[in-house]
Amino acid sequence: QLQLVESGGGLVQPGGSLRLSCAASGFSLDNYAIGWFRQAPGKEREGVSCISSSDGTTWFAKDSVKGRFTISRDNGKNAVYLQMNSLKPEDTAVYYCAASRTLTECIIRRPRYWGQGTQVTVSS
Repeated sequence: QLQLVESGGGLVQPGGSLRLSCAASGFSLDNYAIGWFRQAPGKEREGVSCISSSDGTTWFAKDSVKGRFTISRDNGKNAVYLQMNSLKPEDTAVYYCAASRTLTECIIRRPRYWGQGTQVTVSS
């Protein structure tokens, strides 16, 4: 069974950091672009960041996360990470990882497989 499982979410104060992990089972992430998406209460799901399968090219959806978030992958561990620093209350959302065949598919939010999500709450 193909599965993506996110972990690492939680409650953090503004300015704090979290590292989200996305682990795959049942398939290898090597040939997939992996993206992180988020959905805040009452809002549509939006893209956060994507990383290609081939050369590690990264993409960030908004300037507001550039410089604060870092996406990386470890194919040896079949995992992808999202390091989030300087967190703000507006980063509060359920964060999902998803696997796409190409970086383009990730950027246009057309992944093939989704995880179940992990809650990130930024609050004092």
